[in-house]
Amino acid sequence: MSWHWRLEDPSGAAVEPSSIGVEVPGTDNQGDAESWLGENWRELLDKGVATVTLFDGEDEVYGPMGLAAP
Repeated sequence: MSWHWRLEDPSGAAVEPSSIGVEVPGTDNQGDAESWLGENWRELLDKGVATVTLFDGEDEVYGPMGLAAP
């Protein structure tokens, strides 16, 4: 399966990555997906992404997880 993030705006609606100029790669494992988010979360937050949800294929693994510090 392909691990990937769904990007979400403050209302919880999905954000199409291309609409904000980012590419969310599919990865082969959870660790690589989480590493990508760790490297890119600030840019996503600056572009209006409020939360993310991790998927393994069609299966939701966890989320929504907020990007802003509490």
